[in-house]
Parts: sequence; C-alpha cells; structure tokens
Amino acid sequence: MISNKLIKDGAMRFGEGNISGYIACLLGFLCFLGVLAFHFPQYLTTPELRQNYDVDFLRTLMLVCLTIAGSLGLLNFVRNKRKRLGAIAWVFVIISISLGGHRVEVGDFDSATFYLGLDWFILDLLGSTLIFIFIEKLVPHKKEQVIFRPEWQGDLNHFFVNHLIVGFVLLLANSFVHKAFGWLVLTDLKVFINEVPLLAQVFMIVLAADIFQYTVHRFYHEVPLFWRFHGVHHSAKHMDWLAGSRQHVLELIATRCLVLVPVFTLGFSKQVIDLYVIIVGLQAVFNHANVRIKFGWLQYLIVTPQFHHWHHSSDKAAIDRNYAAHFSFIDYLLGTAVRGQAEWPTEYGVVGDYMPVGMFKQQLYPFKKSKSDDE
Repeated sequence: MISNKLIKDGAMRFGEGNISGYIACLLGFLCFLGVLAFHFPQYLTTPELRQNYDVDFLRTLMLVCLTIAGSLGLLNFVRNKRKRLGAIAWVFVIISISLGGHRVEVGDFDSATFYLGLDWFILDLLGSTLIFIFIEKLVPHKKEQVIFRPEWQGDLNHFFVNHLIVGFVLLLANSFVHKAFGWLVLTDLKVFINEVPLLAQVFMIVLAADIFQYTVHRFYHEVPLFWRFHGVHHSAKHMDWLAGSRQHVLELIATRCLVLVPVFTLGFSKQVIDLYVIIVGLQAVFNHANVRIKFGWLQYLIVTPQFHHWHHSSDKAAIDRNYAAHFSFIDYLLGTAVRGQAEWPTEYGVVGDYMPVGMFKQQLYPFKKSKSDDE
C-alpha cells in the first residue's frame, strides 16, 4: 500500500512526477497480475472471460504495458521526481519479466471448480481508471475533489477483494438459487420470455432485478442488524467511481444471491444475463462517480448520479431514501424518493461518522459492539 505522504494534498500536477509515477506503478502491478494469470489460468481467471480472449493480443498488450511502466519509472529517476514510485514500478516490471513476462506459455488445462477473478479485476480496474477518472475530470460535480481523495486506499482494497472473490460469489449464488428456488422455474414462462424481443428482455430483467433489489435494500436500511453491514457502504464521505466498491463481503454475497433469484426463476437466456451484468457494473460505478450531468426528465425514470448521491447523503431528509439501483420511478411510485431538496447534497457518510477507517476494520465492524448500538 502506498502512503499518503507520497501524495501530499492528493492533487495530480504535471511536472511533479506523480502522474508518470502512478501510471507506471499501475501498469507494472497489472502486468505482474497478468503474468500470474498466465501461469495459473485455471485458478486465477474467469471461465466466461477466457472464452473470448485473444491471447496474442494480450501478450502484445502486456509487452506494451511493461515497456511504458519501465520507461515512466526510469523517467522519474532521471528527472529526480518521485523516485520511490519509479522504484515500485520497476520492482513489478522486473518480477514480471523474471516470471516470463508476455512470453509465458499457456498449455491445456482443466477448469477449477473455484477460481479467483484476477483477469476480471485487471480489466475492470484498467477500464474504470481510464474511463471514469477521465469523465470525472471532464464533467466533475465537485471540481475541488482530487483523484487521491481521503480513504482512497481502503476503497481500492475493497475493489481488489470484491473482484477477486467473484468466482466464489457466483458459485455460491448459483448453488443457492438452484437449490432454494429451482421449484419456482416454470417452463412455459421461460419459453414465453425467451420469445420476447431482446431489448424487451433486457428491460424486463433489469426491472425484475431492481424491484427485488429495492426490497432487499430497504431491509438493509430498516433492520438494525442488516444496517451494521450495509453501513460500511454508506460510510464513504467522498463520492467517486471507487466509492461504490466500499462494501462488506457478506453483504456482497447476500445481495448477489438474492438478486439472482428473479433472474434465475424467470428463465432469461445467457445473452440477456450477460447484458444485465454489464449494465449493473457500469451503472453502479457511474452513479457513485463524481460527475455532474444533466439528465432532464430522465432522472424521474432512471437512477442517475444525482439521484444516488442523495441516497448517500447524511442530510436528515435523505436518510432511507432513493433505494432503487436502476429505475428511479420505483422510488417515486412507492414514496421513498428524496423531494424538495437542493440539487445536490453537500455531505456524505453515516450520521455520527462512527465507521472506522480502512477495509479490514470496516469488515470487522459489524461484529463489534459500538456506541451507535445504544443510540
């Protein structure tokens, strides 16, 4: 973990070595993970993603990334700017090359029952940083908020853990819904749904999942025991693309298992489910992002960053409001939408700011007695 001392006030300024240093560290670290994935694909990669890989392209991409990481790291040394960042980048580059780098051969292998989604983590982190950091700088809600805002390291750790356990979560969720709700699957309904046009199916799966998710979400807020876990997610005091990753592992598993129930029982095809997963991933990150985009009348139909930011506000009028994840009209219909407030909230986090800082402490928090229990 990189210390805040390297970042000072968190601002990224040209000429100070921070930008080149962190890009070098990121690319070097991702290359190291990529080499590990090449060596142990059966345990570290996601079966659904493996089917779509172009291995030659990935090898070329890794070579380019190693070159850029090494060059930027060396640049920091030559310019005497952030040498420590350059050294960290070169450590990852050297280890990656010594382990075979882009030349690691991948032979035939049998898929493991349990796997870590290391490839999903690499792709998601790289894609999220390239896309959402750019959007946040292009159309920011809070212009003064820096990339390395307070507590970013803990949220990056949440991001890392939550993506690595994707294989376990999917395996557990599939097993749960098949055993507990297999009797609910109706063949005639499944046939009917699969005959509906693709776009209509996508709307149906998102709506069905969101209605179910809305119900589960309300339980998290209104049942004290469940709130102890969900409060971890709400403890973020700065909203950006990374803040949505702050989540307790047990809540993550429970939510995936429960939301998968309507998806499974209604019998949607794999193609529709894949599209749903993409929509969920993009919207979840986007709605937590530090962006200000006008959606006009659409804000009353779909969940936007403005709508979801109010859900994270510590303002009294926003407590236990705006539960929907995809369709805001659900909250408006059920009377749980924030109304009559300012355009955007100014403060975020849990009331009382009692949540400890850091991923490990936050994971342990629900099991410890706190002052908030007596309030």
